[in-house]
Amino acid sequence: MKLITKPVERAFYAVTQPLVNALIRARVRPNAITTVGTLFVVVSAAAYGLGQVRLGGLLYLVSGIVDTLDGQVARTNAQVTKFGAFYDSTLDRVGDGATFMGVAVYFLLAPAGSVVYRDAAVIIGMVAIIASLLVSYARARAEGLGLDCKVGLVQRAERILGLGLPSLLFGAGPGGQLLFWIVTILALASVITVVQRFVYVYQVTEGARAPEGPKGQS
Repeated sequence: MKLITKPVERAFYAVTQPLVNALIRARVRPNAITTVGTLFVVVSAAAYGLGQVRLGGLLYLVSGIVDTLDGQVARTNAQVTKFGAFYDSTLDRVGDGATFMGVAVYFLLAPAGSVVYRDAAVIIGMVAIIASLLVSYARARAEGLGLDCKVGLVQRAERILGLGLPSLLFGAGPGGQLLFWIVTILALASVITVVQRFVYVYQVTEGARAPEGPKGQS
C-alpha cells in the first residue's frame, strides 16, 4: 500500500510533461537536473536548521518536483543510464539525511523555552534519518537480489509531501509541536515501511523454498 496512488502519480506526470518537454528542447541533461534538485534540498535543510520552516517547506517541495523531472527527461529522451540511476539514488540519500538533520538542528538551536520536546525531537530526527535510509537500502538490496520491492507505506515522495506541505502552510506550529509530530509520524511510517519490506522479501525468498505438502491434502 502506498499513500500516493498510481492515478495521482499519472496526473502529476501529465501536469509536468510540458516542463519535461521544455527541458529536453533546452538539452538539459538528467544528471544536471538531479544536481539542481539536491541543491534545493540542501538549502531547504539549512532553512529548517535556521528556523525558516516555511521557506524550508517550500524549497523541499520544489526539490521533490525537480527530483521527478530527471527521470522523466531520461525516459522520454532515451537517456536512461546505469550511472544516472546510481547518481540519482545516491543524491536522494544525501537529501533525505540533510532534511531530517536540518529539522533536528532546528530544535537543537531553538532558544530555551521556545520549543517543546527538544531532546525527544532531536532523537526522533535521528531515527527518521536512519529509517529513511533503510527504506531505500532495503529496496536497493532486494533489487540486487532480483526482486521488485516497492511495497510499503511511505517512499520518498510521501516523505517530501508529508513534511514540505504542512511546513509551508503552517510553519513549525506553536512551540514547534506541529513539526515535531510530523517528523514523528514520518519516522514511524518509515520504520513500518522497512518492516514491510523485510517481511515481503522473506515471504518471496523463504516462502518460495517451502516444501510442498503431500498431494491430496488441503
